[in-house]
Amino acid sequence: MTAEYLQTPIEYLKGVGPHRADILKREFNIFTFSDLLYYFPFRHVDKATVYKVSDIQSEGNYMQFRGNILGYQILGEGRSKRLAAQFFDGTGTLDLVWFNGIKWIEDVLAKNHTNVLIFGRPTLFNNRWNMSHPEIIDPTAPKENTITQHFFPLYNTSDKAKKAGLDTKGVAKLTAALLLDLKQRILPETLPAELIANHHLISLHEALFNIHYPENQEKLTQANIRLKFDELFYTQLKMLKLKLLTERKFRGHIFARVGESFNYFYNNRLKFELTGAQKRVIKEIRADMGSGKQMNRLLQGDVGSGKTITALLVMLIANDNDFQSCLMAPTEILAQQHYENISKQLGDMEVKVALLTGSTKTAERKEIHQGLLDGSIRILIGTHALIENEVQFQNLGLAVIDEQHRFGVEQRAKLWKKNRIPPHVLVMTATPIPRTLAMTVYGDLDVSVIDELPKGRKPIITKHLYEKDRSQMFYFLKQQVDAGRQVFVVYPLIQESEKMDLLDLEAGFEAMSRSFPLPRYAVGMVHGKMKNDVKDYEMQRFSKGETCILVSTTVIEVGIDIPNATVMVIENAERFGLSQLHQLRGRVGRGGEQSYCILMSGNKLSSDGRQRLDAMVATTDGFEIANFDLKLRGPGDLQGTQQSGVLDFKIADIIKDEKLVSYTRELAKRILEADPNLSSPENKILAEQLQKLMSREKFWGMIS
Repeated sequence: MTAEYLQTPIEYLKGVGPHRADILKREFNIFTFSDLLYYFPFRHVDKATVYKVSDIQSEGNYMQFRGNILGYQILGEGRSKRLAAQFFDGTGTLDLVWFNGIKWIEDVLAKNHTNVLIFGRPTLFNNRWNMSHPEIIDPTAPKENTITQHFFPLYNTSDKAKKAGLDTKGVAKLTAALLLDLKQRILPETLPAELIANHHLISLHEALFNIHYPENQEKLTQANIRLKFDELFYTQLKMLKLKLLTERKFRGHIFARVGESFNYFYNNRLKFELTGAQKRVIKEIRADMGSGKQMNRLLQGDVGSGKTITALLVMLIANDNDFQSCLMAPTEILAQQHYENISKQLGDMEVKVALLTGSTKTAERKEIHQGLLDGSIRILIGTHALIENEVQFQNLGLAVIDEQHRFGVEQRAKLWKKNRIPPHVLVMTATPIPRTLAMTVYGDLDVSVIDELPKGRKPIITKHLYEKDRSQMFYFLKQQVDAGRQVFVVYPLIQESEKMDLLDLEAGFEAMSRSFPLPRYAVGMVHGKMKNDVKDYEMQRFSKGETCILVSTTVIEVGIDIPNATVMVIENAERFGLSQLHQLRGRVGRGGEQSYCILMSGNKLSSDGRQRLDAMVATTDGFEIANFDLKLRGPGDLQGTQQSGVLDFKIADIIKDEKLVSYTRELAKRILEADPNLSSPENKILAEQLQKLMSREKFWGMIS
């Protein structure tokens, strides 16, 4: 059976052995023949075309030439030993140099140095074209028993692998050996024949052969399309199937009414009109919570868009239906701020709110535990402390998770166990997620978006200044402080780094203190290594207006709400990611005054660094920022590894393949709507493949 053959341990492939097998496992996660088969090359080079030296136009491209070696010599000794040669093809000369395998190269050239093929990347050095360590093809050697000589695959490798002979050529030899062995076998299909025919896809067997050693460019394109289709289609099918299973398996609490708590707060305590987007989102959530199904909804909203007040209104609906709610935040500072804001907003309403964090004293903790059990505490706000086993509710109906990307899925899962019937779950993020990424990473969740800012909120003006503009920046800060405003100054490091030439926090604090020496310009400092009570004291001083300038690390990235703060200065801004820059900018602009974000950078910037800062200056729209960030960095960094297996694509790219992402999702949706259990004969292959995928992963999608 071919399927069983593909599960053969990699050490049994000819040319591998125990040592190389160990490296393949540790470096590339290649444990079986199948893993090697699905270890795709990152590109191919054309070895069918023989170029002339006169054809070379620029550096960087692999090229193949046929000609004569005019002469060679061995230079240097020890580690500096090298073999240098001159190659001529009638149109021009190439200087060749080899640092490794010198004896073998010398033997080849001694036997024959005319009409040889060389293959590599030409580079320009001292106005002469040269090639370092080119592959030289010995015309007298027997032809390698490979699949095709037209396109040669290039594989990602590592220094450790190269030392074991597993450079890109070494991996290519192993792949060729495996494919030659598979020529006599037929690889089992992963898609129904009708689906393959309808979408004009080549077979999996043909795709896997041509993704490594394509017969021609057209076959390589077809192989790419087939394998990307497989990957994206099964990702979407898995996500939608998990969503379907969740809806079937878990009935939800029915919040049938909007009662006294909600109406009193809405009519008497809400000090501003909700935006149209907030009203729309509340309607979407109400529909979920009244459906009898357990809600799993992602709430996206830019910084300052009003997600927290939306969550509070939903928690009041839970209270009106005799259910408790909890709100879990990633940091004590953010949890404390949520607690203070929500308590202030509720005022004299008979809705008891409690705060539980790692710093909560034992006596107070006991009171909270009792209040949760007897139902007197209606809303619990806290950090990871909420998921401790000792925390038990009388009747938890709604769990809200703020800044969801800060929590692992296992932590969020523990909230499910706080009630016999799992609570409704609302996860919130102020990091806007592009549509393609959202439907891939959070395909099992319903998504709501608050895409409006509250009325009267002025757009933040963003400026990029260089080190030479520092005096201009100081003058502007003085103007703002003299006008009664407050300023954040954020640094990437706490202590000076020998590796990176960065202005550090402590030096920045001293510089600010020297520049603003008068008592009315009090400067404070906050960083993550401070004790919590010291950190809270400094934050409280800034919140009360006792300090005008707060020098900080990124501990103030989320949740700090100081309406009087109108300036955010970000030092070494080129060192931050776009998402983090946008989050930091969102700490100002929360009052009625015009606010500013100043991005300070060195005079020399990388291309990526300049693009990030230009994007920040160009727009304050979080979704535009997120889309640009996705294109710049790729999806892996944006969401971390919270969603098991979702972004481990071997060949698909959710940025470049956006249309295919959308198409495969719609296709998967249609198939499941017509056959939810995939029980029809034509869907048998889909059911089997899906079962294999799900058996490898935990069902975290069902507990998001």
